[in-house]
Amino acid sequence: MKKTHLAASTHKKVVVLLFDGGEPLRGYLNPKAMVPDERIDVLTTDGQHQSAPLEDVKAVYFVRELSESFELERKTFLSRPKLDGLWVRLRFRDEDVLEGIVRNDLLDLLDAGINLTPPDLHGNVVRMFVPRSSLAELTVLGVVGAARRSPRATGPREADGAQTKLFS
Repeated sequence: MKKTHLAASTHKKVVVLLFDGGEPLRGYLNPKAMVPDERIDVLTTDGQHQSAPLEDVKAVYFVRELSESFELERKTFLSRPKLDGLWVRLRFRDEDVLEGIVRNDLLDLLDAGINLTPPDLHGNVVRMFVPRSSLAELTVLGVVGAARRSPRATGPREADGAQTKLFS
């Protein structure tokens, strides 16, 4: 028998910020449905579908509560972050700057956008999705929590054995 795993909730609470400066879209979004060069479809709290082209989207904020503010209190880290991943600085097309942590995985960076953990971990925003089309520049500031190298073998090396024969 084949097992299938169903997600507990496919739609997450989001606030979609657009470049046009209009009212942000608040509602629910299926993160798996975000595809490059497509539209983002948000189910609003009124039960209506609103969509926007991905190139018009500045960022998608995944929030804890829709009624609270989604604006970040801090856009940069005060010190070196403790989360594992790449510490990056994003510069948007509108010259806005934001720092965050992304997974240290090249495939994630080659995707339609960047999934980012913002610097304010205790705020309303849990994570963000930033489409590639909204970025002017991405700079890696550091690698945090890099994988540890495997320890070297502690036994004698072949060269050590040759040295002992040399002086006997």
